Amino acid sequence: MDRIRGTQSEEATATNLPSRALLWLIASFGLLLSPQWDRLPLWLIAACAVLAAWRWLAQYGRVRLPGRLLRTGIMLVLIGVYVATVQGRFTVDTAASFFVLAVGLKWLETRSVRDFYVLFFILVYLASVNFLFHQEILWALVNFTGIALLLVGLQVLNAPELPGGMTSGLRRLGGMFLKTLPIVVLLFVFFPRMSPLWSVPLVSGEARTGISDTMRPGDISNLAQSSERAFRVTFGGEMPAYRDRYWRGLILDYLDGETWRQGQQEPFRALGRVAVDGGIGELEPNQYDVLLEPTDQRWAFALEGSRAVSDNVVEDSADLFRFRRPADSPVRYRLALESGASVAETQNAVELRRYLQLPQEGNPRARDFARELRRTMDDEQVVRTLLQRFRQQEYFYTLRPPAMPEDGIDSLLFDEKRGFCAHYAGATTFVLRAAGIPSRVVVGYQGGENGAGGDYLIVRQYDAHAWVEAYIDGRGWVRIDPTAAIAPDRIESGLRDAVAEEGSFLENNWTSPQRYADVALVQWASLQLDRINYQWQRWVVGYQGQSQMDLMSRLPGGFGMRELGYMTAGIVGAGLLIAGLISALQMRRGERRDAFRRVVDTWHRLCASAGVPVRHGETPSVLASRLAKAEPAAGDSARLFARMVNSHYYSAGKDDEGVEQLKRMRRLLATMKRQLRRSGTRTGKSSD
Repeated sequence: MDRIRGTQSEEATATNLPSRALLWLIASFGLLLSPQWDRLPLWLIAACAVLAAWRWLAQYGRVRLPGRLLRTGIMLVLIGVYVATVQGRFTVDTAASFFVLAVGLKWLETRSVRDFYVLFFILVYLASVNFLFHQEILWALVNFTGIALLLVGLQVLNAPELPGGMTSGLRRLGGMFLKTLPIVVLLFVFFPRMSPLWSVPLVSGEARTGISDTMRPGDISNLAQSSERAFRVTFGGEMPAYRDRYWRGLILDYLDGETWRQGQQEPFRALGRVAVDGGIGELEPNQYDVLLEPTDQRWAFALEGSRAVSDNVVEDSADLFRFRRPADSPVRYRLALESGASVAETQNAVELRRYLQLPQEGNPRARDFARELRRTMDDEQVVRTLLQRFRQQEYFYTLRPPAMPEDGIDSLLFDEKRGFCAHYAGATTFVLRAAGIPSRVVVGYQGGENGAGGDYLIVRQYDAHAWVEAYIDGRGWVRIDPTAAIAPDRIESGLRDAVAEEGSFLENNWTSPQRYADVALVQWASLQLDRINYQWQRWVVGYQGQSQMDLMSRLPGGFGMRELGYMTAGIVGAGLLIAGLISALQMRRGERRDAFRRVVDTWHRLCASAGVPVRHGETPSVLASRLAKAEPAAGDSARLFARMVNSHYYSAGKDDEGVEQLKRMRRLLATMKRQLRRSGTRTGKSSD
């Protein structure tokens, strides 16, 4: 019987929460899940939808909320599915997914006001978790909207008598927001923003779009169908010409069958602290800032002849740059161009030997061709002859390369003559190595379009590119780009122009605005949105220690960390003082209103003692008339008192007038007491 009564009690409390408050809570949950839809498994999204719908239907008695045993069973089943899905991986990504699952399960035990508050704070935390995965301004607005819906629900829960509806609720929130906005802005600008002392990589199982540390024929042509941003660049001086925008990322120097990969693994480096902001003061004319999208890789992209300016990147061998930790979130770093810098230092014969590696067998015609060139030519002549062959013969640059059979390099060079940059870079490196010339494949990006206003460059995934560097005695490493010989438009103006006749640009990406760049309105809107996101990323999301100190250094007085601490304490103190003054004024008004209420309550008790109890919904005038009928001696005083009550409620008077009126009402109340006492009233005389 106890178990039955407990179950019935649980079911009875399922509707204790106001329906409108619960509706706002569920709406906020759906909105706060949307930033993670691209990374959550479908089964988890479906489970959350079913659990929230279950709770909503239980609110109206359509279904019953599960008892403790059934809840435990549902929890164990969903956790089992989760464990099978993650397959032993424990990352920030999988932890966030488990948190979402826990939020979904919480709906089945949300019965009381206490449960509402618990779920409220859990959803606020979910909004903060969303920023681990999306930091663009649009997703930030989605998160803030979700929190606004939560606050509207909280209003409905605590004050159900307030006017309902989204408009009135958001209007009240807007008023509170405007009151707190100045303090929030001041604290955002001046509160000391220090980097954390720890480093927790945001390792994710989510596939990132971008170049990888291996290259097979066709890999980059697949990447060329993506218009996602790779990075943005702001220059302190003049932007380099389009043909000079070679963004070096990594070197592939080992050929394994048809796959190019890194011959030597990068040395292990302990994870550094989180440092996503590399902006240091104003850009010098030879400097440039790069804002890189997350890649989950260590490599940074840079122009040839650069050196590191910010300390969140370090220079590696072969003029490459690396982060101290994988770029698992947008990261900003700064580099400087040095005129006359070479691609790499002079290397000895032992170091160069690994750049001659080739498989033992395969592509015999390419090997014979290389030996033939080598018989009568030196290194530079071999390079010029190979590039001249690409220019003069009918080689084609295409995003629709044919499937290459075994000995694919032979097929490309002598039969098909159709390929993408990865095909030609791999084939060129193969021939040069077969001719005894040390060479390597370089993978990165080439090009970049102007952002809105021409203030910065946007480099996209379809700008991904592969080229060759050959070691020439006396010159060091020299860039050789077969694509420039076959399709100069690709290097001079970009991929769109290079494949214009073929019509293959973003042919598999119907939703990309860049596909419709010939429509002026679409292009303008896309660039404006990107500029808003860029500035948001640089000055809001990326506003950290170095950026803050740079801003503070421009203020008079030379602000340092200590001064920032003092200013923050002053802002907090001033905010608390203002809030205290406002609260005191409101309490004073409340006390006046309470004093009036006490006088009216005393009158009601006086009427009840005279046998004239207050009826539900009765106006002061009616009550005064009933009292005058029962006790004529106090009739005039009662009617005057009732007029003063009505005047208090229905006329807008000044505070001083209200105080004076309260004094008059107290005197009048004392007069009524004396009048009733003279008439001999002690206990109630019923008067209808």
